[in-house]
Amino acid sequence: MSLHQEHGAVPSASPGRRPRLGTASARSTLLTVLGEFVHPRGDGVWTSTLVAALAALDIEEKAARQALTRTAAERILESTRHGRRVLWRLTPAGTALLEEGTRHIYGFMRDRRAWDGRWLVVSVAIPEAQRRLRHRLRTRLTWLGLGTPTPGLWVSPDATKASLVRDAVADLGLQGRAFAWTGPMADTGDQRLLLAQAWDLDDVERRYHEFLQDFGRREASSDLEAFVAQVQMIEAWRRFPFLDPELPRELLDHDWPGPRAADAFHDRHQRWEKGAQHAWERFQASGGPHP
Repeated sequence: MSLHQEHGAVPSASPGRRPRLGTASARSTLLTVLGEFVHPRGDGVWTSTLVAALAALDIEEKAARQALTRTAAERILESTRHGRRVLWRLTPAGTALLEEGTRHIYGFMRDRRAWDGRWLVVSVAIPEAQRRLRHRLRTRLTWLGLGTPTPGLWVSPDATKASLVRDAVADLGLQGRAFAWTGPMADTGDQRLLLAQAWDLDDVERRYHEFLQDFGRREASSDLEAFVAQVQMIEAWRRFPFLDPELPRELLDHDWPGPRAADAFHDRHQRWEKGAQHAWERFQASGGPHP
C-alpha cells in the first residue's frame, strides 16, 4: 500500500469521474512531516517535537496526539518510553510506506515520454454488495492513474502499467475476475468522449491553476514560514497523482498546466528546503525535554 493510499480513502464517485479529495487531516499532515523531516534523518522523534511542528500548521495538540495514536495503531510508528517522555520511530512497514509515497509524489509529472499509441484496458467484475473490495480496487487503480469510463472497466494510455495492475489485482485476490488487454484504440467510438468519461479533466485543470496561484509565486521570509509553506504545498501536490492520469501530449488539445505546476512544485521545494529543515531542527531542540 502506498503513502497516498494511506493518506485517506477515496470517496465514492459516479462512474467516469475522478473522486474528489478533501482537505488534509491531522493524520495526513503527520505523515507528510514524517516523510519530509523524520524519515530522511533515520532517528526517533519526541511527541512534543511532533506536537510543536503540527501546532505551527494549525493542528491542535489533541488532534496531533490522536493522529499519533492512530498512526501507531496502523503499525506505521512504534513508541518507547523514556521516563515521562515518548520517543517515536518508524516501523519497517512505515519506512517502506513513506519511501514508496515519496517516489510517487516526487516522480509524478517528471518523465514526459512520447506516446506509443497503446492503451491498457482492464475489466474487473465485483458485485455491488462487495463495496469494501470495490473501494480497495478503486483506490489501487486510481493511484496507478487508471480511469473508469463505465462500471467495471478501467483504462490508461500507459500500457507499461500492465504489470503494476497485475500486482494490484493479485494483492486483492481478483485474478479470477480480471482481464486486461493492451493495444491501439480501434476506430469505433470517440476518443475524446472516452477521456471525458474516464477522468474529470476540467476539474483537474482547475486544481492545477489553483495550485499555481497558491504556490507558484509564494515566498517565505523566515524558516518557520518556509516549513509551513513546504508542508502545505506537499499536502496540495500529493493529490494530483490521484487526479491526473498524466495523459500524453498527443491526447491533450491545449497547453496542459500539469508540467508547469510540477516545475513550480520542485522550484519552490528547493527554495524552501533549507529554511524548512532549520525550522524542524528548532522544533527538535525545543521539543525534546517535554513528554
